[in-house]
Amino acid sequence: MVTTPLLRLVFVADLAGTFLFALQGALIAVRAGLDPVGMLVLAFSTALVGGLIRDVLIGALPPVAIKDWRLASTAFLAAALVYLFGSHALRLPMLPIIVLDAAALGLFAVAGTIKAHGAGVNGLAAALLGTVTGVGGGVVRDMLLARVPLILHSEIYATAAFAGAVLVVIGLRLRLPLALVALAGGTVCFVIRLLAVWQGWSLPKVPY
Repeated sequence: MVTTPLLRLVFVADLAGTFLFALQGALIAVRAGLDPVGMLVLAFSTALVGGLIRDVLIGALPPVAIKDWRLASTAFLAAALVYLFGSHALRLPMLPIIVLDAAALGLFAVAGTIKAHGAGVNGLAAALLGTVTGVGGGVVRDMLLARVPLILHSEIYATAAFAGAVLVVIGLRLRLPLALVALAGGTVCFVIRLLAVWQGWSLPKVPY
């Protein structure tokens, strides 16, 4: 059963993740030389497509990304901030973008898993949907930029989201405090992603 505290936590995580992913998408748009419309499209896609896919798959229609104006407005606000300070954004090193991405990945993996679990899907499916929530927008972002999606060739990315999502499912099954479960899952995802970038970790490739 979906409780009010659960819904509130999911929405707060969605809102924070939306802002961070939109900020990251807009920063990438600046580096790619896109115009303001392109920035808005990339910010919206990066921030909200993963959650939109999740909601469609669990039958939460219309998806919250479309139904709640606050999410789209948050994405557009992040893009507007990057546009206003574009000259400074171009001088930013990649590290802040990587950190923003890792933080948003953790938030979305947690929010997506909690929402899917609250909708009554099984634990594995909830973890997978949490992962989709975290990585779906990035896949679309990379496709719009005509490049191979990050999760298909980069350091551990989707695996970090899945690890955090699995921890959330375990915590929910054990009926641990919701805030503690969310914090633990998001932190695990965030730390694994940053360690993977720092140490160059990646999953083994098929030998050929």
